[in-house]
Amino acid sequence: MPHLTAARGLGADRDTPSSVPLVRATPTQLLGRALLLRCPHCGGRGLFASFFTLKRHCPSCGLRIERGESDYFVGAYLFNLIAVELILFFVVCGMVFVTWPDVPWDALTWIAGALMLAGCVLCYPFAKTTWLAVDLALRPLTPEELRWHHEGGDLGDRELPQL
Repeated sequence: MPHLTAARGLGADRDTPSSVPLVRATPTQLLGRALLLRCPHCGGRGLFASFFTLKRHCPSCGLRIERGESDYFVGAYLFNLIAVELILFFVVCGMVFVTWPDVPWDALTWIAGALMLAGCVLCYPFAKTTWLAVDLALRPLTPEELRWHHEGGDLGDRELPQL
């Protein structure tokens, strides 16, 4: 089955879906788009209203960012925690390795704390888009779901067709 990278877009009036068929990106494409802070489904820009706030829908393809569950981004919080912990682990291990045997433990403690706080903030938007990419890889978008997104369906008024 060939993997196409184009996605369904919005028509000229930006409110109605165009007739371009729904296509599926590869997991690598999904993750690559997510790490560029783009829509994993279509690659469109403008998912974020601000650094911490996602828009309700992708401006390019109309995908609702929360795919039908009110607690959708709990997985993104897990991704954020894992990313920050991995960064912190490698920085601390690297600093211990470079400064051994006279490790500046007090400085290391303060640096690790500052990195942990900064990492939580800086990794947050990447965690959101990466979680959406992983979800799209595990539960591919169906035409029915995309139609539901375009129609403005309410969270909880449908069952997920993938489950």
